[in-house]
Amino acid sequence: MDRLANTVRPYAWGSTTALPELLGTAPTGEPQAEMWMGAHPGAPSRIDRGAGPVSLAEVIDADPEAELGPDAVRAFGPRLPFLFKVLAAGSPLSLQVHPDLNQARDGFADEERRGVPIDAAHRNYKDANHKPELIAALTPFDGLCGFRHPAQTADLLEDLGIDELTPYVDILRASPEEAALREVLTAVLSADHHVIAGTVERAAVAAEQLAGKGGPHADAYAAYAVLAHHFPGDPGVLAAMLLNHVQLQPGEALFLGAGIPHAYISGLGVELMANSDNVLRSGLTPKHVDVPELLRVVRFEAGDAGVLRPEEVAGEEVYETPIDEFRLSRFVLAAAGRPRALVSRTPQILLCTAGTVRLRTGEEDPEGPGQTELTLAPGESAFVRAGEQLTLEGEGTLYRATVVA
Repeated sequence: MDRLANTVRPYAWGSTTALPELLGTAPTGEPQAEMWMGAHPGAPSRIDRGAGPVSLAEVIDADPEAELGPDAVRAFGPRLPFLFKVLAAGSPLSLQVHPDLNQARDGFADEERRGVPIDAAHRNYKDANHKPELIAALTPFDGLCGFRHPAQTADLLEDLGIDELTPYVDILRASPEEAALREVLTAVLSADHHVIAGTVERAAVAAEQLAGKGGPHADAYAAYAVLAHHFPGDPGVLAAMLLNHVQLQPGEALFLGAGIPHAYISGLGVELMANSDNVLRSGLTPKHVDVPELLRVVRFEAGDAGVLRPEEVAGEEVYETPIDEFRLSRFVLAAAGRPRALVSRTPQILLCTAGTVRLRTGEEDPEGPGQTELTLAPGESAFVRAGEQLTLEGEGTLYRATVVA
């Protein structure tokens, strides 16, 4: 068991206060967007086993089976298959989708054949892996997830009273679901930016006015007005109006599978994903937007946002998802509660988000051989290699990231 020293990424959309409040540190005045926990080469965690700090990636590379266990290595190869984060959104992230595994492999191979530099701004595929992800709210969390039913979106757009949106309203009402969503998203993202910017601005003003009047779409209108404030004239604002607006309460989560358009607007959460950096953006960003490739990857399926709530399994609250690279769960420990025994054939990262949690490995006798104990405060985390027997106790909340293998 190893305490992790983690890197905080200072992306421009990050909150200046949320991560410092969790970690108990003083704000720097600069955005602090994501704290990465894991072995991703972009910012691997560091551990110290007595010879000084070393990256977790190097430790795993030196003996993958000892650290990850044979089951995980057999299923996913000699690397940690997930990346665990704390995400702190102070302003909206880009509207984006992720490819499925076959799309990622094909896209990566194609860009490699064409000699597109891996760090090129216009490169779509940084690796050959998919990137399903799960976000669980630690505070009230605002986001967009998946396409709203076309008829409902038609009502929302019509109420804005913008003449230029009428063709979209007509398509959403008259066409089959998949065709309607595809045609409208294609039209919005393919339009001349100088022409559509005025429509975006007028829609934003109308959305802000309607948000103040209440009604079933008031929260969604308010969210779209926020997007327009941060990205004035961006066609991604109109693309976002096709999506479900969702407000997560602490403990609730969203699972984002391949092809599901989504964006995070504000809030603090824990995020768990497959170990990939493949993102296709459709707006709300100054970064590269590849409209044809995006339209190839998006799944034009409507439905609700699919809010997840953890289900208790033997004292552990589990967020069920349909993939194997990761599994997120949490423990809410009471001071008077009995210690929880925990063992896994696969690697784990444990993150404390509230209170104080004590982790103990080895024999039950605290003086026994091989005994290791760590106390985690909010924002602190530990890596537990495969096969370690672990006991949890204390009063607090602990999130657990592991592998299904």
